[in-house]
Amino acid sequence: MENEKYLQDIAEIKNMMNKSSRFLSLSGLSGILAGFYALIGAFLANNIIKYTYDSRYIIVRGQSNPITIESAIKQLFVIAAAVVILSIITGILLSRTKAKKLGESLWDVSSKRLVVQFAIPLISGGLFSLALLYQGYYGLIAPVTLIFYGLACVNASKYTLGDVKYLGLTMILIGLISTFFIGYGLFFWAIGFGFCHIGYGYVMFRKYDRK
Repeated sequence: MENEKYLQDIAEIKNMMNKSSRFLSLSGLSGILAGFYALIGAFLANNIIKYTYDSRYIIVRGQSNPITIESAIKQLFVIAAAVVILSIITGILLSRTKAKKLGESLWDVSSKRLVVQFAIPLISGGLFSLALLYQGYYGLIAPVTLIFYGLACVNASKYTLGDVKYLGLTMILIGLISTFFIGYGLFFWAIGFGFCHIGYGYVMFRKYDRK
């Protein structure tokens, strides 16, 4: 009996330490929705970049008036920004709901650590992508965003659910593979940010949210 109580106390202490050092209120449903947002964004972007182009214009199939490359890039940027903003808002709202159910605070020391560790690689990758865009290396933008997002997930996994690490490693792998298939970035982007997020979110929802 004493041994059982001792083991139970150790388990409780370990659980308390884990909660204090890790943000455990990530919502699996937010991952699923983020994946759907990404797929919708990829579909809209695909309608813009189905083209033959010269140095200035993009000629979209079925469109009589070609649009400039600069205009197309602005449209793609708006789509990408909308996907990111919707994903962030959804993640915050659903995580807040989950945190309330668990009796935890959404914004505490562990969540602050998570945000910092996630933001450093993500912001670095975003700035690098803007540099590539400025220099005209459009084909490398999709691989770079996938790789740096994967690095952000791996880096942040130390402060949240450990499963996030495997999502990050998958993203990095997809990003590296896509560097060998320049011109198909949107396809790999949809696989990574779309289907992988949906799959990850579903697993997390079944594993944690339904308890």
